[in-house]
Amino acid sequence: MSQAATDARAQQVKRILVTGSTDGIGLATAIALAKQGHEVILHGRNQERIRHATQRLWEHVPDAAIEAVIGDFSSLQQVRRVAEAVLANSDRLDVLINNAAVMTRERRSSHDGYELTWAVNHLAPFLLTNLLLGILKKSAPARVINVSSMSHSSGRINFDDLNMEESYDGLEAYAASKLANILFTYELARRTTRLGVTANALTPGVVRTKLLHVYYSGGVSAEEGASTCVYLAVSPEVENVSAAYFSDCKRARSSQLSHNQELAEQLWDASAKMVGLSE
Repeated sequence: MSQAATDARAQQVKRILVTGSTDGIGLATAIALAKQGHEVILHGRNQERIRHATQRLWEHVPDAAIEAVIGDFSSLQQVRRVAEAVLANSDRLDVLINNAAVMTRERRSSHDGYELTWAVNHLAPFLLTNLLLGILKKSAPARVINVSSMSHSSGRINFDDLNMEESYDGLEAYAASKLANILFTYELARRTTRLGVTANALTPGVVRTKLLHVYYSGGVSAEEGASTCVYLAVSPEVENVSAAYFSDCKRARSSQLSHNQELAEQLWDASAKMVGLSE
């Protein structure tokens, strides 16, 4: 292979962080990206989960280039440690896929005292993305991809009770967090328009994962669910696309409420305060 071809290939290989990549959609996404020759940063809650995911990935791609970061996203301190680990290992990050999520039937609190679903599904990716925004800008063109859900369409953001202390319903909590994912995506896109960083959201559909089996059964495989993540991460077709919502690798229309810019700005400010992030 000529030096020019080698340099061209090096430019095409992306360094990609996939949160929640020790099983389900996240692991399927990591495997698919590694098969294409990209450098994948796995993320999981603990060393055992990372070890298992690494073994699974190497079974599919023996020569895969893998890094790993560990952090429980129910702790904002550990989210910060994940960002620090990513920044310590390289001065480049081409794609951030915010995939990690939880769904619970009963109300639980995070390490910081926030409702768990809100903390893991929204506050953690909000904080992580902002902490990594500098390296993403440095790596431009770069991409942020937020895994939402079709359930966002029934979501509502109650700023008077973000912790759902007055009343709790697991499905409502999940829907609110997934609406927050899209509101965050669109507001992030507005703020990074001239910075070389795109931000898009997606629904993977109903996927056969342990998360959705809290309430649902059936669905497509994790590999099918990961297809839109992979598409948004590396396809040249969406290199300059931002502030969009995708389903089955195609642009789709998110809920009317998700396009409320005033709501998105209010959510950004409230979230920044909750995670202790200054502008």
